Amino acid sequence: MSEHYDLILSGGTVFTPSGEAATDVGVREGRIAAIGDLGGADAAGTLPCSGLHVLPGVIDTQVHFREPGAEHKEDLASGSASAVAGGVTAVFEMPNTNPLTATAEALDDKLRRARGRMWCDHAFYAGATGDNAEALRELELRPGCCGIKVFMGSSTGDLLVPDDEGVAAVLASGRRRVAVHAEDEPRMRERHHLVAGGAPVAMHPEWRDVETALRATRRLVALAERHSRPVHVLHVTTADEMRFLAEHRRLATVETTPQHLTLSAPECYERLGALAQMNPPIRDVRHTEGLWEAVRDGVVDVIGSDHAPHTLEEKAKPYPGSPSGMGGVQTLVPLLLHHAHEGRLSLARFVDLTSGGPARIFNIAGKGRIALGYDADFTVVDLSAARTIENRWLRSRSGWTPFDGMRVRGWPIATVVRGRVAMRDDELLGPPRGRPVAFWDCHPVPGES
Repeated sequence: MSEHYDLILSGGTVFTPSGEAATDVGVREGRIAAIGDLGGADAAGTLPCSGLHVLPGVIDTQVHFREPGAEHKEDLASGSASAVAGGVTAVFEMPNTNPLTATAEALDDKLRRARGRMWCDHAFYAGATGDNAEALRELELRPGCCGIKVFMGSSTGDLLVPDDEGVAAVLASGRRRVAVHAEDEPRMRERHHLVAGGAPVAMHPEWRDVETALRATRRLVALAERHSRPVHVLHVTTADEMRFLAEHRRLATVETTPQHLTLSAPECYERLGALAQMNPPIRDVRHTEGLWEAVRDGVVDVIGSDHAPHTLEEKAKPYPGSPSGMGGVQTLVPLLLHHAHEGRLSLARFVDLTSGGPARIFNIAGKGRIALGYDADFTVVDLSAARTIENRWLRSRSGWTPFDGMRVRGWPIATVVRGRVAMRDDELLGPPRGRPVAFWDCHPVPGES
């Protein structure tokens, strides 16, 4: 009697821990139950993958879905719809909402809001406020929490821990990895006169300059080493930081973004204006090249989108009143596949940066590779598909991308979340069934094993 599966992904090139293999994958009860020739097996559903690559589900470890408090830009439903439309199977959402995700009540509220509305699996960062360091020790272990987030420099929202004393208190309280926005707030305040009263948006990387980023990253690593606490340096933008971080790998892991790998100043500001404005800034080509060198050398552990949408009306405000941030969760996979097509990274490196790396450094349980017993999360892609990124393709409520009109090679064809096809050929297939992500070093979510 043949085995029965809930879903078989048939005939694709599957990226297994042993390498690429032309094979089938069988799914049962949300997990991978078989890898091999399943031509004679019985299944409730089949996803034909001939000519396609079946990759481990992409995990975006930095998104801002703006709920609660700014749902006119995005909410958990629209942001997660954008994620699965772009091939992303799980997201980590940031705490700079209103109210801040800085208490157990606020974290539980986000988990309640996500239930039955989020299309992909999800977890939420707890935010450090400067006066909740001791509470973070318990908060970081709550179900659905992916770790602690610290803003050393001001950005969107009210979270800020600018001084070494405050950062040290956070690092000394708890044990899970702390994700950090590393810009030096005192230096930014000293230099604000460069843009105060109005300036061209091209001044953004002059105000928040290389030294602003490097100084904060140096401070952070010194404090992490003093307290033996692992840290994750978010959206690193400078060649200088990458060289420094390459020498401090014991505790510090590294993220960069597709935006910083794809755009360069001054061209991006001349062409896009405030649509290219984000924190830390897009910088000149020396830094773009330095980031790619760090990707090639293995310094970069993760590529996250830093999906941070604002409306076009907000972006049209005169700089520096225009808000920093842009959408990115839906364009992460197409952009990186295009870079792979152009020879800037291998498919194996793509998988490491978007699946294996996130699972490894955040201790994600049961995700990050195609292996027996793991969650049946798959990003199915066509490496040869030539498509154009367009605003009208986006599911994000903000409705725009700085990459509108960009021709790319490589496209997400299907998104499978725990054995259920959430997107196929650009169409969402509901209802949304996202669940909280589980972690090896965190309490399990009741009823979500």
